[in-house]
Amino acid sequence: MAQKPKVDPHVGRLGYLQALVTEFQETESQDAKEQVLANLANFAYDPSNYQYLRQLQVLDLFLDSLSEENETLVEFAIGGLCNLCPDRANKEHILQAGGIPLITNCLSSPNEETVLSAVTTLIYLSSPGPGSHPELTALPVVQCMLRFSLSANTRLRNLAQIFLEDLCSPSLVAEARNRQAHSALGIPLPRTAAPEQL
Repeated sequence: MAQKPKVDPHVGRLGYLQALVTEFQETESQDAKEQVLANLANFAYDPSNYQYLRQLQVLDLFLDSLSEENETLVEFAIGGLCNLCPDRANKEHILQAGGIPLITNCLSSPNEETVLSAVTTLIYLSSPGPGSHPELTALPVVQCMLRFSLSANTRLRNLAQIFLEDLCSPSLVAEARNRQAHSALGIPLPRTAAPEQL
């Protein structure tokens, strides 16, 4: 098990977060990286940490971690982004840094929590009107959401429905359904740990 970062208790929140980032960057241990990224994702849940996390470039660390082969790192990274993106400045950073393709790649993860966080993050990143990002509702993404809307997993099914109803026009959903009927979709549903109780 990884040890807690060696931090002077008097350094404050910024110092503690800096120590976590430094440990993540310097450690060779995958277990330590996972633990640190999980901690950073948890700190991302608190809006009082947003400024520090931006200052320490944790958003970029999360985005970079989405390309890792280690599924646990990807799960914690997308969870951290999901926690950060309700904030306007964080959302803009993710969009300007080209985060949408990295996030949509998480839709094909075999890890259920990764997929749930990716769908939720895409929903949070959306904005109606002329400032919207069309890649959020690209046809392959909408087709994927249509498939997820048929999932036996209630959480995934509900999130996909919210995505389709809130982000997509009826004509876009109809076009995706029509094209899906004529092609094979290669994004598998995530594995579930156990059958979900209804």
